[in-house]
Amino acid sequence: MTANSDNASDGTAASSSPQGQAQAAPRFLILAQYIKDLSFENPGGPQRLQQARSQPAIQIRVDVQGQRMGEGRHEVTLRLEIEAKVQDQPLFLLELAYAGLFEIAHVPQESLQPLLMVECPRLIFPFARRIVADLTRDGGFPPLMLDPIDFVQLYRARVAQQQQQRQQQAASDDGMPEGTAGSA
Repeated sequence: MTANSDNASDGTAASSSPQGQAQAAPRFLILAQYIKDLSFENPGGPQRLQQARSQPAIQIRVDVQGQRMGEGRHEVTLRLEIEAKVQDQPLFLLELAYAGLFEIAHVPQESLQPLLMVECPRLIFPFARRIVADLTRDGGFPPLMLDPIDFVQLYRARVAQQQQQRQQQAASDDGMPEGTAGSA
């Protein structure tokens, strides 16, 4: 029996009745992982790092995006933008969009968004981390080993930001005379 088989030999498999379908076990599979976009700019070469007397300032921006790709399939893209500077002089700029294609079935709708925005990027992050380390090393710098990312905190911040935007939109809509359209 395979790990993703829908039939169990012990008699616990869901029947084809509507009740059996509602009780089907959740399924979560990684179908593929891939680089969607990759850019590495090294304007001064490693000479700039060797000439620097101070540690580089490294700024890291992280974003997670998800999109439905068909029935039960979702693509989750982890975007990393890393900029290193010494005394306001750029050392390197790395941009990586690393994605995973996931099959998700029998998951309650209220659990789908957290699964896509927390668990999916958590699974593909180690591979993106390795790409960043290899690329910075291949660019002539010490490998940049990214610290683990708290995707739960990132998700909560995004939800709070979306709620705040909705509240601001609702407040601005309430204050407008009838028949007028707002602009963003």
